[in-house]
Amino acid sequence: MTTAQRVGQLFMGGISAAHPDQAQLRTLRDNHVGSVMLTGRSTAGTTATRKLVDGFRGQADRIAGRQVGLLVATDQEGGRVQVLNGPGFSAMPSGLTQGSWPTATLRTQAAGWAKELKAAGVNLNLAPVADVVPAALGTRNIPIGSFQREYGHTADTVTSHTGAFAAGFAQSGVMTSLKHFPGLGQVIGNTDTTANVVDSVTTVGSSSLTPFRAGIRAGSPFVMVSSATYTKIDPKHLAAFSPTVIDHLLRSQLGFKGVVISDDLGNAVAVRSFSPAQRAVNFIAAGGDMILTVRPSIVPAMTQAIQTRMRQDASFRAKVNDSVRRILDAKRNAGLLDCR
Repeated sequence: MTTAQRVGQLFMGGISAAHPDQAQLRTLRDNHVGSVMLTGRSTAGTTATRKLVDGFRGQADRIAGRQVGLLVATDQEGGRVQVLNGPGFSAMPSGLTQGSWPTATLRTQAAGWAKELKAAGVNLNLAPVADVVPAALGTRNIPIGSFQREYGHTADTVTSHTGAFAAGFAQSGVMTSLKHFPGLGQVIGNTDTTANVVDSVTTVGSSSLTPFRAGIRAGSPFVMVSSATYTKIDPKHLAAFSPTVIDHLLRSQLGFKGVVISDDLGNAVAVRSFSPAQRAVNFIAAGGDMILTVRPSIVPAMTQAIQTRMRQDASFRAKVNDSVRRILDAKRNAGLLDCR
């Protein structure tokens, strides 16, 4: 792969599920972007979504005559966070409702929901939510609790039900991502809409890390990192830009070997004080692998910044190559490329 092709694999660009923008798709293609996230809300159903996905799947890079398949992701959690709806898609209940079911029921239901995504051409669900929202905080927790995205208010419930959800998806051949490491359950503000979101409670020994620890042990292929600041883990950096959070806690202590994906680094207010170039370089330098931006227009600035840093810094270049390998491994495991 050329340097530009390798760097393109580090990105996931957002495309509207209902009204894909051709100029945005061109930007992703021109920058060799290897993954796409369907965003917004669509009621088109599985058949129409599949047609849409097949339309841009062809723009994936070819290396030595072989296509490196496109990862196509979405947010299909349930309740108020369900991007894809319409004929062929079930109406999924909220995380809190799913958390009240027996785990065997949730696993069976999740396997069915995964089949629907697969029929629509989606191979990665950016779920389950592994955040533990304490009952005392409840709906005052804006990013999770106010939408009832959590499976429950204890680490035990969240651990068992994130596990059941992920297992059901794995059974049907759709990948999942635990989110939002190291947890958004203790915050008030939403990083999408608020700057300086701070968790002053969570430590490296908190029970709220248990769902992530268990999901990693069970083989979760992706973990999404939050853009909040965790003062008892690393007070100086947002988690997405923190080597302490990603390299030390997630990789070394929890033993995660899969793909670390960022929460949105495009429109999120939490990262607005950083230029797109800084966001991309900081995330990769901290040990992250895949940069999610729901704003494709900033991808060129991000890819250029990464390529510039690669030319200047051998250790950064090595990090990029490691990240590309992890991403290609995930794609190979999902049947998106063959290495012969």
